[in-house]
Amino acid sequence: MSGTEQNEPVQGIKRTVGRRGFIAGTLGIGGLGLVGLRLAWLQGLDPKGLADAAKAQRTRVQTIPALRGEILDINGKVLARSVQRYNITVDQSAVANFKRYTDESRDPVEVTPTELVYELADILEMSDADVKAALDGDLKYKIVKENVTPAIYNKVDALGAPYIYGEILSDRKYPNGQVGGSVVGRFSIIEEAVDGSSGETRQVNNSVGIERTMGEHLAGIDGERIYEISADGIRIPIGDEQNTPAQDGKSVRLTINQDVQYFAQQVVKARAEELKAEWGTAIVMDVRDGSILALADSSTMDPGAERFELADMNPRAITQVFEPGSTEKILTTAAVFEEGIAEPETVYDVPAELEIDQQTITDPFVHPAQKRTVAGIIADSMNTGTVMMGNKLTKEQRYNWLKKFGMGEFTGIELTGESQGLVSDWRDWDIRQQYTVLFGQGVAQSALQTSMIFQAMANKGVMLKPRIIDAVIDTDGTEEVREVAEGTRMVSEKTARKTLQVMEAVVYQGGAKGAQINGYRVAGKTGTAENVGEGSSTYDGWTTSFVGVAPTENPRFLVSVTMHRPTTTASAVGLANTTAQFAQIMEKTLHIYNVPRSTTEPQETPKFAEGHDENG
Repeated sequence: MSGTEQNEPVQGIKRTVGRRGFIAGTLGIGGLGLVGLRLAWLQGLDPKGLADAAKAQRTRVQTIPALRGEILDINGKVLARSVQRYNITVDQSAVANFKRYTDESRDPVEVTPTELVYELADILEMSDADVKAALDGDLKYKIVKENVTPAIYNKVDALGAPYIYGEILSDRKYPNGQVGGSVVGRFSIIEEAVDGSSGETRQVNNSVGIERTMGEHLAGIDGERIYEISADGIRIPIGDEQNTPAQDGKSVRLTINQDVQYFAQQVVKARAEELKAEWGTAIVMDVRDGSILALADSSTMDPGAERFELADMNPRAITQVFEPGSTEKILTTAAVFEEGIAEPETVYDVPAELEIDQQTITDPFVHPAQKRTVAGIIADSMNTGTVMMGNKLTKEQRYNWLKKFGMGEFTGIELTGESQGLVSDWRDWDIRQQYTVLFGQGVAQSALQTSMIFQAMANKGVMLKPRIIDAVIDTDGTEEVREVAEGTRMVSEKTARKTLQVMEAVVYQGGAKGAQINGYRVAGKTGTAENVGEGSSTYDGWTTSFVGVAPTENPRFLVSVTMHRPTTTASAVGLANTTAQFAQIMEKTLHIYNVPRSTTEPQETPKFAEGHDENG
């Protein structure tokens, strides 16, 4: 065998091995290339968002609650405010030794959990045992102490423990307690179960009063803090952190005067207790712009208290409706004057009892037939004479006058719980109701609705929408003052003046002499109405009231006082009236606002026809 022949197989083997090695090497390099591309793909392009997902796992979002705006009285006194508080919390699973830098040493000092317990106990004013119990365990979230002040939180934060946190809260405070409590209302958002099996919940707004009606302005916008944590749950100091500051809510300034509100509450509470009435209420209003200075109840809630009566949550002056009784005679009088039917000195032959359409109309006192003027009829609150002069109005006119003055309609005051009352259609009135509506029976209305009749008379015949919001104030102090809504003319200025003249006769010549105030002319009207028992059609109680304005010659304020179901009878004249309470509240208000005293004497209008008296 030649040499060439001997070498050929060897060369074939070498070529075979080289080719295989080349293929294997190529595949290896290709594999490494794919791995590199995969790494570049994951780390650089990451189309599936794996990097974002990883970051999201270590990212925490903490809500920074906005401070709710303040509620202020007309003079800027705080009725409600929010303060910032913190819950001190711990991640128990991360409790361990940590290092802290101090001013005394450039090197960090190691702090043990035991040492931290002693420090926290001193700051939080807790026992060592309670703090230790809060830190022991494996929970990711545990409250150590609730509702601490920012000053306390800052001391805790200065300890530098990486597993101790401050959970920001906003705490609502009502510094004046029950003063204006039902007006201010209560801020309450609760979590309510939607589906018990799934655990799904929803937020339910249980707020009332201004806290609810002005909630959009008061609420503000929450901010948030976004930070990263490590695998062991500790915040990464150098990690990505973003802070969106909260936008605090705007403040709301009411027309309520805290001093007037407090005084009125004390007066009606004392009178309700004296008469053992179910409740009493008072309204104080500036007749020139409809501003409410006080909505007082004999019992009301403290918005900051844990428990209170549901009936005390809203002002009864707007929630409770009842037959107004004789205060409604002022509406009838104004309508009669405006329609040209009578004048204050127009005389009517008033019988001892009025028989009309087989109905007997009587008065609250016994009297013979008399020749009475309109002023005399209203001064002594005679149902008989009121029906005689009001009977000149058709049934439809009577209904239209009631509706014109807002009976059966909402007043529009910005509070929760308002009742609109009830005025049935005139076509549905029975024979008696067509007459009783003239003196305040057969209709139901709130004390505020009744008061608006008097406001219109005192404001030269123009009725205004009652207002309780004076301004909304931005965090930078910018004020958005609420303009007084344009009023509606109810009667002419001349009619309004005549009606005031008759109302003044009630106070100085009629049955409301207790409403007089030294130095000021007063005009007003008493009211007494029967109440139907609950679940019954039988009358078994009374509501007494007085609504008046002062000074008569240039009215500034209106005061209405109502007592519901006092334990006395309507025949006990003067025992359950509210004229004295009216005088107390009105006098206080006039003095607070330095209203000048009257310089003229009350106008005297004859109660009887010339040559006649109470004997006929």
